Amino acid sequence: MASVLFLLPARDFDPSEAAVSWQVLVNAGHVVAFATPAGRPAVADDMMLTGQGLDPWGAIPLLRNWPLIGLLMRANRDAREAYAGMIADPNYGVPQRWDAVDASAFDGLLLPGGHRARGMRSYLESEALQRLVVSFFEAGKPVAAICHGVLLAARSISKRTGRSVLHGYQTTALTWALERSAWRVARVTRFWDPNYYRTYLEQEGQPDGFMSVQQEVTRALARAQDFKDVPATDPDYRRKTSGLQRDSIDDARPAFVVRDRNYVSARWPGDAHTFARTFADILGEAK
Repeated sequence: MASVLFLLPARDFDPSEAAVSWQVLVNAGHVVAFATPAGRPAVADDMMLTGQGLDPWGAIPLLRNWPLIGLLMRANRDAREAYAGMIADPNYGVPQRWDAVDASAFDGLLLPGGHRARGMRSYLESEALQRLVVSFFEAGKPVAAICHGVLLAARSISKRTGRSVLHGYQTTALTWALERSAWRVARVTRFWDPNYYRTYLEQEGQPDGFMSVQQEVTRALARAQDFKDVPATDPDYRRKTSGLQRDSIDDARPAFVVRDRNYVSARWPGDAHTFARTFADILGEAK
């Protein structure tokens, strides 16, 4: 049994990435603790739970209660049920403060993602969290990061080396293809807030996708080719890259997960079950 720390923002984390991972780890016999900025329970991105607000009528008070496109884009039933279980976990109700965490008290670290800038930027830009991530990597402890969680890892700079903790590792993260696809849909369906799916936007003079998760993570790596995406030769390539199919506890075919030593990474909620099972295996090996 391992003790695993989940780092969460105060709000707007992705419910699938956190809750499915929690469920898989707990079912494997591990203990999960949580940390948030002020030591209060975190709140997931509500649109990813309800689907409300993701349709062209999503800004209209009564009509927004009848999602259509939102039902396709929100967390699926497995993830919503896992979220209900996670927030009922007594440990979830008593998170530590980010600045009070003792990394030595935990065997592993998991970094969920989320894209909504309203809540995620403070998570991604926190120096306290970046120091924690460095401490886990430098102690050789297992670390798992998914989606924007990989960006937090990429921004975590070791004082010893002056480089990102991901320098020298192979990793994946939210790909520009998936990020751009969701962004394009939201620019139509959520036209009053077209950048909902982009945490950071390009500034004047920056090329298309420069501030995407994939490109920023890649800039932190030792080699550009250390960023991994689904190879075109994969027999399940379309299933893995469509953005329409998600894995389950019994079906890993839609998932794409990269393991490098004690570090595992994944792209988006559709990888969450396989991502968490891989991390559970790493924790078991470490113990």
